[in-house]
Amino acid sequence: MLCYSSSSSSSSSSLHHGNNNNHLRLPTEQHLHLLQSFNSPFELKQLHTHFIKTSLPLSLLPLTQVASVCALTPNFTYAQKIFQRVKTPEIFTWNSCLKAFAEGESPNDAVLLFYQIIKFGLLPDSFTLSFVLKACLRLLDVENGRIVHGYVEKLGLSSNLFLKNTILHLYGYCGEFDDALKLFDKMSERDVVSWNIMITHLIKRDDIERAFDLFSQMVVRNLRSWTLMISGFVQCGKPKEAVDLFFEFEKVGLEPNEVTVVAVLSACADLGDLNLGRRIHEFSNKSGFGSNVRVSNTLIDMFIKCGCLEEARGVFNEMKERTVVSWSAMIQGLAIHGKAEEALRVFDEMIRVGMKPNWVTFLGLLHACSHMGLVEQGREFFTSMTSDYGIVPKIEHYGSMVDLLSRAGLLQEAREFIKNMPIKPNGVVWGALLGGCKVHKNIELAEEAIENLSELDPFNDGYYVVLSNIYAEAERWEEAARVRKLMRDRGVRKTPGASSITVDGVVHEFVAGDESHPQAKKIFETWDKLVEKMKVMGYVPNTSVVLLDIEETEKERFLYRHSEKLAVVFGLINTPARTPIRVMKNLRVCEDCHEALKLISTIGNREIVVRDRNRFHCFKDGSCSCRDYW
Repeated sequence: MLCYSSSSSSSSSSLHHGNNNNHLRLPTEQHLHLLQSFNSPFELKQLHTHFIKTSLPLSLLPLTQVASVCALTPNFTYAQKIFQRVKTPEIFTWNSCLKAFAEGESPNDAVLLFYQIIKFGLLPDSFTLSFVLKACLRLLDVENGRIVHGYVEKLGLSSNLFLKNTILHLYGYCGEFDDALKLFDKMSERDVVSWNIMITHLIKRDDIERAFDLFSQMVVRNLRSWTLMISGFVQCGKPKEAVDLFFEFEKVGLEPNEVTVVAVLSACADLGDLNLGRRIHEFSNKSGFGSNVRVSNTLIDMFIKCGCLEEARGVFNEMKERTVVSWSAMIQGLAIHGKAEEALRVFDEMIRVGMKPNWVTFLGLLHACSHMGLVEQGREFFTSMTSDYGIVPKIEHYGSMVDLLSRAGLLQEAREFIKNMPIKPNGVVWGALLGGCKVHKNIELAEEAIENLSELDPFNDGYYVVLSNIYAEAERWEEAARVRKLMRDRGVRKTPGASSITVDGVVHEFVAGDESHPQAKKIFETWDKLVEKMKVMGYVPNTSVVLLDIEETEKERFLYRHSEKLAVVFGLINTPARTPIRVMKNLRVCEDCHEALKLISTIGNREIVVRDRNRFHCFKDGSCSCRDYW
């Protein structure tokens, strides 16, 4: 604490005489310490008095600190008088204080200071308003933002693009999109930042069509514009559009940055576009993006989802720095590829190096246990996540546990698990039980599951199909027909099975029963020859998966037109011998296709990788990586 007197009269005298002897003294080391030590108006006045007594000029005072300690107190005018004495532009000093408040721990102080500035008759400038708007953004304070917007118009600063763009961003960020749109429409001048802000907030609202409409209207686009739109398509579940736009991006001659690379790799992961994914991987290495953890994590995810587990492992092993996302992605990837034991070993290594798991890590571990029937390990992980790591299970973890128990045939235990859940079970949880009922042919529990699913997820066609399938396998055709009628009455349509395969950079899509592909005739001829060889090897068409009460020959015809069979045969015809065939399917692989693809992998001497809705199946030499447990 400074020890000099600080009465009002002495302060007034100081203000009057403080600059009379500017030439008499230079600050000593003690003075410099005093200059840095005042933290209140009281201490400032003590220091001021000391300046008078030692003939030091007021210009030596740190004016931003003077403003800071007086800004939100009745001593505001006292600070003003000091600024007038040292003949510094007063608003400049207050702006420095505003900036510090806006960027500091208490941005609300910037808003309060703004009102002080107005109250004491100072005229704010563009910097004043920009700092207050920055504070409003941090506070999500749209009401005070509107007031600042009013001052922008009142002071004739409406042509200031930086201010207008900041207000646009504030309105969008605070959910006042209609206000943002009105402002955008009224702007006499816009720059690329204005357009990018609007596109950003449209994407956040999942309004991808309007975002793309704005993007299409842009005369000038920068790297951020393209990256925003590519990322937006990925976020909104339109990976094909994202890839198509990336090809346009390449044509205009721009080079992607790390954010663009992550977006395109995510699209490749969703599409299973391995060719483009590998090209982006090569570009990343050449551009030095390989050290970017987020790029590496997305590469791992892309390779896993394209069925290239070894390449994913290669990226993982080369990473100098790994995050919990890296470890969790690798564990999940191994799980869906049927490498449960290895997934557990990776988790052990993760703990050994001191990386703390998160809820996603445990979701991967539970998936690993579920896909391989490791019931006891699954139970232990479910308990451990809370007891050892303090992670509260999410609905996804409960769903995985029900899936684990149901697949293993522990249907009653799974049902009791659902009944005792501390949170309300959703459609995924009951759907997991229904899936187990199909595997283990439990009609009674299946009917209970579908009763709950009818309320929770009444328009999900997959659940009705599973129940109908259970009835069909039991040859209870009336009940199967009743389920199909229920679907019709509720307007629920069965999602047709669809599979895709990429050959020479072109994606070929097949729908179950579709005969429109240009090579359809050759595909069916090749299939007929394969069937002859398969039957010699013991193949018997599993017509129980056909839900219609029709002749066996017609059922076989339906089976032979399943989309994954068509895609695999197309791959056999159009790719070099011994190269892997990779197929992406929208639904679960049926039992008949699973058996057929095992045999085809032997006949064609091919590795066939199929990604279905739940996992990967790697068919090789007559067996599958799932070990027939899916």
